[in-house]
Amino acid sequence: MTQVGGEYSANRLNFRVWRAKFHKFHKEVVMPQRVAVTALSHEPRKRFAEEVRRLRIERSLSLRDLSKAVGWDPSLLGKMESGNTLGGPEVVQALDQYYGTGPLLLTLWELALGDPTQFKEQYRRYMMLEGEATCLWHYAVSILPGLLQTDAYAREVLALGGYRGKELDLQVEARTGRRKLLERLDDSPPFRGLISEAVLRTPLQDSEAWRHQLEYLLEAADRRDIAIQVLPLSTGLCGLVSTAVMFLRLLDGTTVAYTENAHRGELIEDSAAVEHLQRAYDAMRDKALNLAESRSFIMRMLEEVPCVPST
Repeated sequence: MTQVGGEYSANRLNFRVWRAKFHKFHKEVVMPQRVAVTALSHEPRKRFAEEVRRLRIERSLSLRDLSKAVGWDPSLLGKMESGNTLGGPEVVQALDQYYGTGPLLLTLWELALGDPTQFKEQYRRYMMLEGEATCLWHYAVSILPGLLQTDAYAREVLALGGYRGKELDLQVEARTGRRKLLERLDDSPPFRGLISEAVLRTPLQDSEAWRHQLEYLLEAADRRDIAIQVLPLSTGLCGLVSTAVMFLRLLDGTTVAYTENAHRGELIEDSAAVEHLQRAYDAMRDKALNLAESRSFIMRMLEEVPCVPST
């Protein structure tokens, strides 16, 4: 991922601390209903799209004119204005620089990216905590963790869950946008992924998309703050035999867990229950391949992907 500016990277931790305090304050204090002072949306994602469009319209620019000025595809800029995509931090910063708006759009983009309303209601509190976590570790029992999924992988998984059309596009972007948590150059939280061998032996329907997913997994494993280990099927049954789980270390030092199976997910904050899951995770990690062996295993899976014949 390209660096988007020293100031943005340096202020990320302060932003996460502020956001955690903000959500805690709103949880403890009943706030009066906010009075709308503009006709613009107060939903972060919609507000970002409105501001991107407003800045262009105010200057009487066409999408093609803006595209030439900032060097980004006009179709991408149009999708950002319609709310179909948020784009990436690079294009947003380019717009800020062109319009002379300081960090305005980048700030709105950050808020939109972390907006929990883009996820189903039962996931929203977890997503807020994930964005504030100082350390994360995960066990994948049947599919790769969302933080490591490519767009194609997320699309196939979400389509199996019944999403279609624009809603599918929005959910794919929401899920894959979570990757940015681990792609930041200066302050990505440490992440450990424990992946069942079964996950790596369950390919996508599109062999090229599966190849790209495995390549992305290898690329992620080479990053300083990411550790990926494979749990071989030969280790037998384990304490989390049918449950995927993510552990989050929070800013106050506590740890919570989010468990998920084919039918439901649950945020677990009780310390005794979290400790029980942690012991099961540690026992499984002790049986997993080490980092080098795990990388070699993923490489073998990549070599086994059928090549698409050239035309």
